[in-house]
Amino acid sequence: MQFGIFTVGDVTPDPTTGRTPTEAERIKAMVTIAEHAEAVGLDVFATGEHHNPPFVPSSPTTMLGYVAARTSRITLSTSTTLITTNDPVKIAEDYAMLQHLADGRVDLMLGRGNTGPVYPWFGQDIAKSVELTVENYQLLRRLWDEEVVTWEGQFRTPLQSFTSTPRPLDGVAPFVWHGSIRTPQVAEIAAYFGDGYFANNIFWPKEHYIRLIELYRQRWAHYGHGAPEQAIVGLGGQVFMRKNSQDAVREFRPYFDNAPVYGHGPSLEDFTAQTPLTVGTPEQVVEKTLTFQEFFGDYQRQLFLIDHAGLPLKTVLEQLDLLGGEVVPVLRKEFEARRPAHVPSDPPGHASRVAARAGLDTVAPTSLSA
Repeated sequence: MQFGIFTVGDVTPDPTTGRTPTEAERIKAMVTIAEHAEAVGLDVFATGEHHNPPFVPSSPTTMLGYVAARTSRITLSTSTTLITTNDPVKIAEDYAMLQHLADGRVDLMLGRGNTGPVYPWFGQDIAKSVELTVENYQLLRRLWDEEVVTWEGQFRTPLQSFTSTPRPLDGVAPFVWHGSIRTPQVAEIAAYFGDGYFANNIFWPKEHYIRLIELYRQRWAHYGHGAPEQAIVGLGGQVFMRKNSQDAVREFRPYFDNAPVYGHGPSLEDFTAQTPLTVGTPEQVVEKTLTFQEFFGDYQRQLFLIDHAGLPLKTVLEQLDLLGGEVVPVLRKEFEARRPAHVPSDPPGHASRVAARAGLDTVAPTSLSA
């Protein structure tokens, strides 16, 4: 099973000091966090994509390419690549280029985005977000899978005998996750193509995500990719840890109360009771994270958000030390002990996808609405 972290890249004042980092400081801090994540033994570093303040990661492949040059093992991913407002041609080219630079240590998570003004900034209509998602992803797949593409759709100019360059590394596209917090159609797309489904379950009660993940699993089986329990699932999570739980709560509370994503809303106690947020000891993080398998079934990737809400870099690196040293080793052992032999332990990576391509080719389903 893979464990890692994802960042939303917010530039937020530290509520305990009032100081706001510069954009440069925040960007460099994200790179340091990625390097430290590899050093403590985590498997994945993922960055979001945002085009509005207070967020800075507007160019994920630029950041991940830089991180690739400074790391050697960790998988580089996104916690959202906007399939709706990015041109599929540019996505195909950018992530193929990143594959080559990172020697295949790349996958990506596609999402619609949840910031309304972004759509007109890029010439799109949020009311068409689902249609954009379907059309753009179908084109993206063809650009990666076919050497020469002739195509016409609703949302971009036609392509005539177009070849996306560079071609995917070893002829195999990056593995794709489809991220969602609310949309059943996204689960359907992921299932149809046999891709991964990432339920970023950090905001709402588990019952909502249980329904979405179960839909994805059933549709995965319907399209002939395997048994429902073999579908490739990822989950989000949020943690803040100290050796003493009371210290963790006291230290994290001002950051929670002022966080740009949920500050000034439910209390810290209510939020931790209703969502995966865990504020306490490493043992408490292990205990709560293990319940995810009970609720959602066996899954392959767990990403934690740990660097938001103005937390200083020193504190984030301390969180990484606890995560890599005291939490993840226990979770690895416990999750694998529970996993049936026929259920994949990891999502497909570059090497396994190259091997599968060299072996038995599969025939894709013929209709997304089947």
